[in-house]
Amino acid sequence: MPVRPTAVLPSLLATALAASALTACGGSGSDPDTVKVSFKQSTDNSIHVMDDYLADIKKQFEKANPGKKVELVPIKAPDSEYYTKLQQMLRSAKTAPDLVYEDTFLINSDITSGYLKPLDAYLAKWPDWNRFIDTAKAAAKAADGKTYGVPDGTDTRGLWYDKGIFAKAGLPADWQPKTWDEVLDAARTIKRRVPDVTPLNVYTGKPAGEAATMQGFEMLLYGTEDRLYDDAAKKWIAGSQGFEDALSFVETVYREKLGPDVSTALDPNIQTIVRGDLLPKGKLGINLDGSWLPQDWLPGSGHEWPEWSRKLGLAYMPTQHGQAPGKVSMSGGWTWAVPAKAANPDLAFDFIRTMQTKANAQKWYVANSGISVREDVAADPAYAKAQPGIKFFTDLVASTHYRPAYPAYPKVSTAIQEAMEGVTTGDTSVEEAARNYDDSLKEATDNQVIEK
Repeated sequence: MPVRPTAVLPSLLATALAASALTACGGSGSDPDTVKVSFKQSTDNSIHVMDDYLADIKKQFEKANPGKKVELVPIKAPDSEYYTKLQQMLRSAKTAPDLVYEDTFLINSDITSGYLKPLDAYLAKWPDWNRFIDTAKAAAKAADGKTYGVPDGTDTRGLWYDKGIFAKAGLPADWQPKTWDEVLDAARTIKRRVPDVTPLNVYTGKPAGEAATMQGFEMLLYGTEDRLYDDAAKKWIAGSQGFEDALSFVETVYREKLGPDVSTALDPNIQTIVRGDLLPKGKLGINLDGSWLPQDWLPGSGHEWPEWSRKLGLAYMPTQHGQAPGKVSMSGGWTWAVPAKAANPDLAFDFIRTMQTKANAQKWYVANSGISVREDVAADPAYAKAQPGIKFFTDLVASTHYRPAYPAYPKVSTAIQEAMEGVTTGDTSVEEAARNYDDSLKEATDNQVIEK
């Protein structure tokens, strides 16, 4: 889910280092008293929220379990590369760690591939599992009815806007657009009156990976009358007007130069650029993004920005024409999963139990600006007051949607990114991009498609 480090490794070197970390994981001949925990490390060297949290859990775990050790195995890579590296690790007992961090959008694909171990036997003996909300539990449940991951929070999405830029543009400090057109009109006003900033960021294209699909495209599509998947027919939807309308919005942003320069928008580190540079430095008017952004601005993050809650406003993303329910959000999140080829699965689940005490779970939600998936934490006033914005984003759960996280989804997501990239660069028209998507959709889903 996550800014630009003071000294960024060239991407090839970073990839090589990540790859070398994989070969060092080794399940074969592993120490039965050591649990290897692999996680996604921020590509920004100054952001170490996850590193610090896991270091604390490691200390707790080793103290409570004398003789047991925890080996942390970070993978430093952008989202799309992280997923690739993770799947490479999971294929072999020689490289599989004991515990891995899985995005909910990918977990069903990895379950179908046989990469993960069902956790039901562990969960049945773990009282805290009853504290997790049902929707969060469902995110890691497969078609076989078994659960393969323990969620460590969820997220929602909305519009972040710079109050200073809005003041210069003559826009209201308590801005709340009611339609897509009002979002675009605000961006056009900023472009006209504050020409030295980027009016609007919408993530797009393959380099941004799932951020483009979820923070960008799906936040638009789910504000129309259409969806990606027909639950009743159990088929993917092709040829929808909503799909074209969402693409048209993206095309408008980049054709009218309301968004970042195309070269910046298609930089794999675009999320780092937005959160570490554009927003804190007052260079971005409106950002369509997630609830977790403040984790990069907390004390000790390397990008401390204590003023963010005064300088930024929050608005929900409206539906296309303001139709009910008027607002839209998407939710996802991450889970901790045990590889099928893990050498020490029992120790791995013991580590999960340590991470997911109420106190540790609450500490993590606050540290990474996450939304609680535990009822006991959500009900704790200390959680609701821990950080500005938590209540706003938690309230969006009532209007949120979840991705159709079936095994084909990663391929569908890539096809969406390709369609977005085509209209962002201007290489393809909206209609052609939509047709190309429909063709890719049929191939990705073995023609399990319904035409609108």
